[in-house]
Amino acid sequence: MDQRTLPRLLETSAEKYGPNVLMWEKKDKAYQPMTYREMRERIHQFAAGLLSLGVAKGDRLALISEGRTDWVTAEFGILYAGAINVPISVKLDELSELKFRLAHSGARMVVISSGQVEKIQKIKKDLPELEKIILLDECETYDRDQITLQNLLDKGKHYLDANRSQFEATWQSIAEKDLANICYTSGTTADPKGIMLTHRNYTANVEQASSLLPIPEWYLSLLILPWDHAFAHVAGIYTLMSNGASMASVQVGKTPMETLKNIPLNIKETRPTFLLSVPSLAQNFRKNIEKGIRAKGPRAVKLFEKAMATAYKYNGLGIDRGKGSRMLLKPMMMLYDKILFSKIRENFGGRLQFFIGGGALLDIDMQRFYYAIGIPMYQGYGLSEAAPIISANVPKRHKLGSSGAVVANLQVKICDENGRELPVGAKGEIVCKGENVMAGYWRNEKATQETIRDGWLYTGDLGYMDPDGFLYVLGRAKSLLISNDGEKYSPEGIEENIIAHSAYIDQIMLYNNQSPYTVALLVPNREALLRLLKSENLSQQSEAGQRRALQQLQKEIDQYKEGGAYSGLFPGKWLPAAVGVLGEPFTEQNRMLNSTLKMVRNKIVEYYKTRLDYLFTPEAKDICNKQNMTILSRME
Repeated sequence: MDQRTLPRLLETSAEKYGPNVLMWEKKDKAYQPMTYREMRERIHQFAAGLLSLGVAKGDRLALISEGRTDWVTAEFGILYAGAINVPISVKLDELSELKFRLAHSGARMVVISSGQVEKIQKIKKDLPELEKIILLDECETYDRDQITLQNLLDKGKHYLDANRSQFEATWQSIAEKDLANICYTSGTTADPKGIMLTHRNYTANVEQASSLLPIPEWYLSLLILPWDHAFAHVAGIYTLMSNGASMASVQVGKTPMETLKNIPLNIKETRPTFLLSVPSLAQNFRKNIEKGIRAKGPRAVKLFEKAMATAYKYNGLGIDRGKGSRMLLKPMMMLYDKILFSKIRENFGGRLQFFIGGGALLDIDMQRFYYAIGIPMYQGYGLSEAAPIISANVPKRHKLGSSGAVVANLQVKICDENGRELPVGAKGEIVCKGENVMAGYWRNEKATQETIRDGWLYTGDLGYMDPDGFLYVLGRAKSLLISNDGEKYSPEGIEENIIAHSAYIDQIMLYNNQSPYTVALLVPNREALLRLLKSENLSQQSEAGQRRALQQLQKEIDQYKEGGAYSGLFPGKWLPAAVGVLGEPFTEQNRMLNSTLKMVRNKIVEYYKTRLDYLFTPEAKDICNKQNMTILSRME
């Protein structure tokens, strides 16, 4: 039997889907295609070029580049050579963290795009194992340890002419138990851990994902999430590749913000059939949709609200969509879809069928919203240590609010603090076992033994299974709110809900570390607050303006308390009794968000310790306190 490796996956697809387009990349103002066969030839040349440079089986090579055709060329080139790819986020700007990953993995070479050259130049003198830098883009000058992509490909052609049989023997000798990637965690509590994922971890997870969601070869996805992360790796690159489908990259701008602004245009140009998303992107898309509706005036807003209310009733939780008395709403749904929802979908290219959500919890209101407009956001669950997909909602079977059904050939159980399995409906730690579970942490046996016990992966996430076989994820055990009586509660659902329902709140983090009540750090939407003040002829420089803005923020929180529009959604004791308004958002750059855009809670708590201490004083319970007023006065 052939070894189930990633090179074998590509070879099979290139034979089966040769003329199909695998990659779309925007060059010279238009997207250019590359077929499966063309891609395979380029990858062979890249791999052969590495072999000509002396790359040997088991060597580690790092890859730091924005998503593009040559990202896949480089990764598969590394794998065909029998080496291990160490994918690193382009957003990792902290040089000490970049150096740690390269030194810890023992990377012999690094493949980089032009935007990453300066980082490597600054640290390479302190990386004795780093021999070569492969440049994906042309530069004005070159150092002796640098080689261009074209030069490498030329070397590969010569190598293949003279050593074709040796090249074939090299990639065919790769075993499915061999490492494919070392993916580093964000290192939020200690040094980052290198997750060792084998070829079989990945190919097993591709099989598992495809068992839940069949992918026709005419599907196309614009991969807007970071390609170095396991979610985009499997749910995007590998799964599309194994099914003969296509992927497109976002046009890279001169700055990260410019790249972000290219996404809406690229969506219209590529007309994807599905997109991968995370909650922060879902929130941005939703706010833009609602902003567009508001711009059309009060009548449009009223129609939209009526259409959404009808869709919410008709859709239910998905599993019961259009059933029973809901059938009576179908004519109205068809009308609203024709005159309203279909117009919204045109902004997503007109072919978009659904989103696949991952990376963090997505609250049920957000899921209902996208379901209503006809582009369901099917929430899934996973983590890099599981390569990463564990469960997912899919078009055929889904239940809003859940993280879907467990993938095929994966055992999942819910355990108590002593590792004992709990019955259906009971809450505990999610534990799983299957071929997609990592080999361990690179050079970290202690962490490996703590995380994998008797072949079972202890995820550190809390959840439960319902009687219908749907998994519900409640959040990270380490991020739980703990009150002074010892009761525990996961904050993510509250945080996501508040952000989803408020035009005035961009980010919020709840905090309760065995205290009498919960508090929150809040990042306001400055533009929305300034618009509000302007409409009432107030200025943020005046005390009246500051009070009005803060009162509006308090009003948004109060919607969840007794008498509010969303009262009863969450227990009152976990809603914030005091709020600290922040002048700076949580970002990857200030290390308060990790690469999957989750809040790094311990870093936020450490940085804002003084503000949090203040929030537990009597004075802070009035949102119009001196500290918040000062922050509002500096808002521009």
